[in-house]
Amino acid sequence: QVPLLESGGGSVQAGGSLRLSCDASKYSYSRNCMGWYRQVPGKEREGVATIFTTGSTYYDDSVKGRFAISQDYAKNAVYLQMNNLKPEDTAMYYCVAGHQVGGTWYCDGARGQGTQVTVSS
Repeated sequence: QVPLLESGGGSVQAGGSLRLSCDASKYSYSRNCMGWYRQVPGKEREGVATIFTTGSTYYDDSVKGRFAISQDYAKNAVYLQMNNLKPEDTAMYYCVAGHQVGGTWYCDGARGQGTQVTVSS
C-alpha cells in the first residue's frame, strides 16, 4: 500500500494556478522532511520544493516566487500551491516523505504515485 497519496493535478492554461495535496496519514515511519518532485518522461526527476519539520522551506530556482510548500501537522499532509504556471511546469508531480539527502535541500524516502500537471500555452 502506497503510504502517500497525491491529488490536485489537472490541466490549466499558462498563468493559472493549481494546489497539490499529499495525504501522508498512512506514512508511519520517521521523517524530518516532506517535499515534491516532478518528472517528465525521458528526463530525470527534478526536486521542486522541500519543507522540513522545523518549518524551513526550499525551492528549485525555476519555481521560486511562484510555488509555495506548506504542511499541516494535524492532518499529516503537505501542499504545493502553484501560481503563474508555465508550460515548462508540465510534469508528473510526486510527493515524498523521509529525510534530508546529505547536505542538500532535497528530501527522499517514500513516494506517492504522482499527479499529472499539464500547462498549456
